[in-house]
Amino acid sequence: MAGSDTVVPAAPDTVKILIAGGFGVGKTTMVGSVSEIAPLRTEESLTSAGLGIDDLDGIEDKKATTVALDFGRITISDELVLYLFGTPGQQRFWFMWNDLAIGALGAVVLIDVRRPEASFAAVDFFERRGIPFVVGVNGFHGKHPYPPEDIREAFALPAHVPVLLCDARERGSCRDVLIALIDQVIAAAA
Repeated sequence: MAGSDTVVPAAPDTVKILIAGGFGVGKTTMVGSVSEIAPLRTEESLTSAGLGIDDLDGIEDKKATTVALDFGRITISDELVLYLFGTPGQQRFWFMWNDLAIGALGAVVLIDVRRPEASFAAVDFFERRGIPFVVGVNGFHGKHPYPPEDIREAFALPAHVPVLLCDARERGSCRDVLIALIDQVIAAAA
């Protein structure tokens, strides 16, 4: 309206971050523990249809799985909001990663040391696309049997990729991993 003194606030800038990794590494848990909103989850119960397809070795208690994505939000300030997108872990849903990666500034690759092979493909995905990432070693039940240097060597990670021990159930731990990612994104941009 002409002559109106009403100031419309500008929309905040948004940053898209992916939380990725193999099947059962803790992606849904991480998004849920750090999001300020109740996360959007597309989890479905595991059924007999996945027998012989989904490898439950080491995660026999897993009852549900993400079939599309998880979504959470963290407001940094009135000017900046982080949007978190958790990727599906099963190989049959990996085709969705390409779409989810569009516009992402960076990623957290979660690794479960009980099943490290589940996350090799996620590391390759971000390396091939040149998307900055950090590695979060999710210590289930607070256990971290391997130091970050051993994880770096096992995954042949370059020195510039941070490897952090974390617990996807703990907000502060997830926050620290995201801060390391933002530092990595800034360093890559510089």
